[in-house]
Amino acid sequence: MEDIEWWHSIDLGNGLITPGRVNSHLTLKNLHLPPLEGKTVLDVGAWDGLYSFECEKRGAKKVLATDSFVWERGTGKKGFDFARETLDSRVESMFVDVLDLSKEEVGAWDVVLCLGVLYHMRYPLLALEKVSSVCKEMLILETHTDSRLVRKPAAIFYPGNQLGGDETNWWGPNVRCVMGMLKEVGFREIRVVARYPGLQDILYEALLRGNRERQQRARGNPLYRRVVFHAFK
Repeated sequence: MEDIEWWHSIDLGNGLITPGRVNSHLTLKNLHLPPLEGKTVLDVGAWDGLYSFECEKRGAKKVLATDSFVWERGTGKKGFDFARETLDSRVESMFVDVLDLSKEEVGAWDVVLCLGVLYHMRYPLLALEKVSSVCKEMLILETHTDSRLVRKPAAIFYPGNQLGGDETNWWGPNVRCVMGMLKEVGFREIRVVARYPGLQDILYEALLRGNRERQQRARGNPLYRRVVFHAFK
């Protein structure tokens, strides 16, 4: 386990907890997961699989974890595989990019999780179309948002590595923008179920650099929020 670069903090039992880099349990708390007994769940962008394993623990009859960028070009799939084996989990996995999602590729799922993915997408509306195409009932979407004081649907584009020093962070949509995109791709009812201070990635980077001024500025910025949406077909 020492050679694995963990993103999620996962309780593997017997006092073994993975040293995740972000407070993923804050996200879990704010997801407001519905009853999952007998449901099928697709976790898009699963990374180490915390949310996949949590859905299994909550009674989902089948869970598929998918990823591409992290498992192939990022920190790899070692964390997911180690956690799955240690937990004796039945969660399945598949290497597939968000933009390659389709019923032919992965099937259709009762509940789809898309957590911390949207703002990494060069083409966010297309990504949501792909996610919607494999969702039968409910999408749980968690994302970074920006410009909450703008009254019209809008999104901020971050060229280079302007957001958190990460060149894979592309977009900061506001809530109206996300809701508009979700309606456009076929969700009839959309609810905002949680808003909370996020910027874990930015604060983490600031902490690494010892930049107290940047940490303070990030904490006090009212324009940034993590937001959780429940969207229904």
